[in-house]
Amino acid sequence: MNRTTFRGAPQQGQALVEFLTISAAVLGLFLLMPMIGKYQDIAHATHMASRYAAFDATVHNDAKNNFKPEAQLAEEVRRRYFSNPDAPIRTDDAAGDDSQAQQNPLWTDPRGKPLIRNFSDVAVTFGEDEAPSHSQAFKGSSDGKPFSLMPLANHKTLDLQARGIYRVNVSVPLANLPEGIVSYTPFDKIDLRITRHTSVLIDPWAAESVQQTMDRFGKLVPLNSLFSPIEAALGIVIPLFELGEVSAPQFGRLERWQDVVPEDRLKADESKN
Repeated sequence: MNRTTFRGAPQQGQALVEFLTISAAVLGLFLLMPMIGKYQDIAHATHMASRYAAFDATVHNDAKNNFKPEAQLAEEVRRRYFSNPDAPIRTDDAAGDDSQAQQNPLWTDPRGKPLIRNFSDVAVTFGEDEAPSHSQAFKGSSDGKPFSLMPLANHKTLDLQARGIYRVNVSVPLANLPEGIVSYTPFDKIDLRITRHTSVLIDPWAAESVQQTMDRFGKLVPLNSLFSPIEAALGIVIPLFELGEVSAPQFGRLERWQDVVPEDRLKADESKN
């Protein structure tokens, strides 16, 4: 008697069961992929906003340009990085919480509600302690010993600022996802907050002109007055022995190191007008 064994059917059924099991396990992940992309986009915007706020301080950091008011800076950050990206940038423009037209249309939950509830929730703070003022944004550091042979050479002697590292924090609280959907767990109760900060040295000790550099270093030691008698004597002896081929050194004088631009390079070319 011939017997026939069917082995293919059980194997095909097992593959189907394995596929359904794996699909159920990864289905929630696939459903969360769009939301994870939105979270990453908001995180990138938060990072860029902190960079904007930090580097804005580099141009509002001297006696001529005071720091931008904290409230104005916060409004600029909210309007330019967390509202509708297609909206034009206007002076003194602010993002209003009551206007859905200003919301980023992509930053919504599965039910169409904005992930950023209110623009005013976007906070701009300063320093490691997240203080509300520019003055608390600095973390001081010592001058060290940049001039071991000249202990009097420090930022005070050179009339320079040494406030340390300036830090700006931008924090964005996000709304939880809708409750009752298994695939959104635990994002329905996570109270997610995205925070980024940027630190920058905004006291680079750059001079406005060559003359300012000369004035600063001239405060270290009165070189001109100390070496004037020696310079006068060498000015006679050295050319005499060197037959005028070698000039005497000029101690403590920085004029010869100036980068002077020829006058003809500073004038506009009238032939092109």
